[in-house]
Amino acid sequence: MQNIVYNCDCLDYMKTLPDKAFELAIVDPPYGDAIENESNDLRFHAGQRYDRYKDIYDNNDPKLVTRTGGTWAAKYGKKIAAWDVAPPQEYFDQLFRVSKNQIIWGGNYFDLPPTRCFLIWRKLTISEDFTMAMCEYAWTSFNGNAKVFEYAPQGSKDDPRFHPTQKPIALYQWTLNKYAKPGDRILDTHVGSGSSRIACWELGFDFVGCEIDPVYWKLQEKRFKEYQTQPKLF
Repeated sequence: MQNIVYNCDCLDYMKTLPDKAFELAIVDPPYGDAIENESNDLRFHAGQRYDRYKDIYDNNDPKLVTRTGGTWAAKYGKKIAAWDVAPPQEYFDQLFRVSKNQIIWGGNYFDLPPTRCFLIWRKLTISEDFTMAMCEYAWTSFNGNAKVFEYAPQGSKDDPRFHPTQKPIALYQWTLNKYAKPGDRILDTHVGSGSSRIACWELGFDFVGCEIDPVYWKLQEKRFKEYQTQPKLF
């Protein structure tokens, strides 16, 4: 069984692949407004979003118009600023080329076709008054009914949270059980904490991932190796 994560730019990797190399891509790309540029001033890199939200950009420090979230933002803010860059259209062109089906977390931030089979992860333990979102949305290419998965956010003494957008392994296991078939090859272009990788390993799916940040790549490698030493549940 193949299970590997490359420390590389996912766009560069996908360009090397043949059409429909993977049966399913489950991805969680960043959705920040900035693009790669020497300047950090988001006003000049927001494109059409700047035209639409001009007052918001002009009335705030443009270097701080990123994600919010109280202590969560204070903990991860500087690191987020380095990678929270929405992928270009070429990323989606390549993703749809190399995979037969797609599940895209944060799909509500991107210009994607209409879908009736969207997924909602409702984060148990998150109240309406908390600064973190109570749920997250995923766009899918499947023609089915919308579904909701209820589960607490990632993070425990035995499996601590180290990535700001870390998702539970159980969320990916649920997704794979619903939308992947035996023998499918799974792609994740933004591995982050490695939850998708572990879920594929637990369920016996071939998996290839990309993580461009060397720090997160090393951390998910460590996390995966620790999981491999634990007895498998099935």
